[in-house]
Amino acid sequence: MKSILLIGLGRFGKHVAIHLNQLGHQVMAVDNVEDRVESVLPYVTNAQIGDSTNVDFLESLGIRNYDVCIVAIGNDFQSSLETTSLLKELGAKLVVSRAARDVQAKFLLRNGADEVVYPEKQIAKWTAIRYSADHILDYIELDDDHAIVEVPVPGDWAGRTIAQLDVRKKHKINIMGIKRDGRLELSILPDMVLTAGESMLVLGRNRDLQKCFHT
Repeated sequence: MKSILLIGLGRFGKHVAIHLNQLGHQVMAVDNVEDRVESVLPYVTNAQIGDSTNVDFLESLGIRNYDVCIVAIGNDFQSSLETTSLLKELGAKLVVSRAARDVQAKFLLRNGADEVVYPEKQIAKWTAIRYSADHILDYIELDDDHAIVEVPVPGDWAGRTIAQLDVRKKHKINIMGIKRDGRLELSILPDMVLTAGESMLVLGRNRDLQKCFHT
């Protein structure tokens, strides 16, 4: 369990709060709009109405006590930038800030952000890949060159063991998991037999995944 400061409670921030609550973390939520703060009260440990660009207000929150500070402000980049900078100046251990464009990411990283997230850009890429490829059921980008994809077991792989397929040598990919009847099996053994109708979680370079599964 981690202690997390979440600043900005718009649609993105509220979803972050809900998921952090489901994961069992302690969350202090902050926004300058009362209605937004009230809307997340069921999902957070504490919440305050305040201006995150005010150094005295931020100091009162005890910034050094949080494992992660998330700046989820989406409609006011100036406030996001100022908040990010102040958090780092006040000794925040890890600052993760939201960006909508590459230029925003550059400014945030130069002014205190340890990491930057692109909600719109990331979901746009996922949507484009997921729904433009016939064989991809899900997609997780690891970096610019590597990804994990969920794909159906190819017809000519069904009935054969992972050892027989030797996909690591032949295709330069790794089978990380098998989904059977809605349940994910991560204990992958060489003698495991693949079955038609199942899906696999496969890790590899993008070009190897594309070549192997014709995506």
